[in-house]
Amino acid sequence: MNETNIWTEKFRPSKFDDVVGQQEIIKRVKSLVQSMNIPHLLFAGPAGIGKSTLALIIVKDLFGERWRENYLELNASDERGIDVVRQKVKDFARTKAIENVPFKVIFLDEADALTKEAQQALRRTMENYSNTCRFIMSCNYSSRIIDPIQSRCVVFRFKLLEKKDIVRVIKKICDKENLKISDEALEILYESAEGDCRRAINILQATASISPDITAEMIKMISSQAKPTDIKIVLDYALSGDFINARDKLLDVMLKESVSGTDIIKAIQKEIWNLQIEPEIKVRLTEKTGEAEFRMIEGSDEFVQLQALLASFILAGQGKA
Repeated sequence: MNETNIWTEKFRPSKFDDVVGQQEIIKRVKSLVQSMNIPHLLFAGPAGIGKSTLALIIVKDLFGERWRENYLELNASDERGIDVVRQKVKDFARTKAIENVPFKVIFLDEADALTKEAQQALRRTMENYSNTCRFIMSCNYSSRIIDPIQSRCVVFRFKLLEKKDIVRVIKKICDKENLKISDEALEILYESAEGDCRRAINILQATASISPDITAEMIKMISSQAKPTDIKIVLDYALSGDFINARDKLLDVMLKESVSGTDIIKAIQKEIWNLQIEPEIKVRLTEKTGEAEFRMIEGSDEFVQLQALLASFILAGQGKA
């Protein structure tokens, strides 16, 4: 197991009441589990918000101590071909469960990474072995799951965790690990995690390895995010027409703070709405940041694209955007 995942596993909830931020989903899933006859399930939503955790809780609640014998977990991003569905999944699905529950459970993590051919094979397996097996699938984008599979499942859409939910988890960990964390550090940690609880735990773990007294500065250092004050200076230079200083400051932030171009783009997008410019110009600049991010994801040079974005801000400052 990777070192950065140790705390995520160590503090993984073991019962429904421990799961935070998805109360409506928990209520519905819990009632299904109590009936001992769950349908096929599809969990859709962003990373780090409890999809895999909830699947594990369902299995443990159904099978108790013998859950490992009745549970198969496959990560579809690693094993995504049709052969996996035809061999591993089908072999496991065709045998009966050992416990009193009349079915086994197969959990397909990152199911949206399955090829179309594998998904077509999976739909038949779901039909043929529905008496002996139930499928739980998790994905980031349900639109990448073919309609025949979606129609065979009850779909639950997870949302990003709110601040109070992540703070609850972090404080619970800090109490058990004898850590001290300031309110300012909690605020920065939540902003860095952006609703992803797993990311928040990993940042906390990395910070705690330095000192048990966790401060906001330590969180900023570990998360390697651009400071809003630095980004504001860059944008102020650009809006005033000073391209050279804006570019030099941007390069300074990227090199000294080790911040990637995509992280810079996200920081710029947030800071745009704090600028003292017309709302119409803010909308245009937001569109420009989206174009720059798309080109960077497609493989363009980060610094060239960021310089082009700064040029757009200069034109905006001159009323030419």
